[in-house]
Amino acid sequence: MQPEQVHAQPSKAAQYWSENLRLLAILLTIWFVVSFGFGILLVEPLNAIMLGGYPLGFWFAQQGSIYIFVVLIFVYATAMNRLDKKYDFGEE
Repeated sequence: MQPEQVHAQPSKAAQYWSENLRLLAILLTIWFVVSFGFGILLVEPLNAIMLGGYPLGFWFAQQGSIYIFVVLIFVYATAMNRLDKKYDFGEE
């Protein structure tokens, strides 16, 4: 291993970790907004809107947040696979 490669590894890992943390922050923000914001804080204004016969605030608190969470899991898995390939940390 060349001396330049030894010094380049921590930088590459640090960039990988930085992008991972940024992705986590974005997804956790979406998770918080959907679950706490739409399901609790904004439930009254959202209940004025009906979705499938149910008030939208109730729908977010009971079902919508679950659907969003599942979508966030797939988005995270896809983004992490892409990030692993970008930094060559992927599994073969």
